[in-house]
Amino acid sequence: MKTLKLVPANTAIGFIRHRTIAMSLSLALVIASIGVFLANGLNFGIDFRGGTLIEASAESAVNLSELRGRLGALNLGEVQIQEFGKNTDVLIRIAEATGATDARNNLSAVERVRGELARDFDVRRVEIVGPQVSAELIQTGLMAVVAAIASMLIYIWFRFEWQFSVGAVLALVHDVALTIGLFALLQLDFNLSILAAILTIVGYSMNDTVVVYDRVRENLRKYKKMDLSELLNIAINETLSRTVMTSVTTMLALLALYVLGGEVIRGFTFAMIWGVIVGTYSSIFIASPLLMLLGVKRDWSGTQVN
Repeated sequence: MKTLKLVPANTAIGFIRHRTIAMSLSLALVIASIGVFLANGLNFGIDFRGGTLIEASAESAVNLSELRGRLGALNLGEVQIQEFGKNTDVLIRIAEATGATDARNNLSAVERVRGELARDFDVRRVEIVGPQVSAELIQTGLMAVVAAIASMLIYIWFRFEWQFSVGAVLALVHDVALTIGLFALLQLDFNLSILAAILTIVGYSMNDTVVVYDRVRENLRKYKKMDLSELLNIAINETLSRTVMTSVTTMLALLALYVLGGEVIRGFTFAMIWGVIVGTYSSIFIASPLLMLLGVKRDWSGTQVN
């Protein structure tokens, strides 16, 4: 079992000593993420924009330029075509703004595309989302993220103290902001599966943070006169092995899904891999150092320590 240890026992790494650098870097990345989001926006998928998604496969490599010309002749409006996994597979997106204003027009567009592709393609999947449904999905998706973070805030507040809840929620906002910023920068398809990944990231990051906070609370009662920065360092180092092991094992599963799971869940697994990285980082370098700024109470006796 000793060979499975990823972190040596009794580490004494000075995480808190580097808090200024880490928090400055995180603040810069959050600001950059917001800037990229405002400049580029998100590349919303069919789930949020409305329209039609068609997945098709050919027996040989697809000539995208030729296929664009063939489908362009159908006068469907804005049509996006991209390779999907292998060079024999394609994704065809027909935006809702092309005039497909109701289900019948959407179905008509699908049938016209099917007819054009019939001689050399096999249509595997068709998804149709109307504009009203997509608008509702955006609204409910935002509400889900806000409700999840608010619930975490209340939970940590009752379990610990308000300083812990503020620190944990700011770490969550950091993780969500960096994830959205990455998708805005790379213009990756942002759909319901990515939203599910963000909610999962919120839960994963909070779990990591609570483990560290539990140890901080224990040490506040145990070392009543120890300097707070040293106490936080001890708490982080004592939970470091568990934090790293959880992150590595989760990452192994996600990498297997990313490589072998296919294109349908690749966006989800990519978001989760990024989320595990930033979630682990924030639980060590953001959530705990924020307690240094906010101050905490020693052994819950009412005495606040800075």
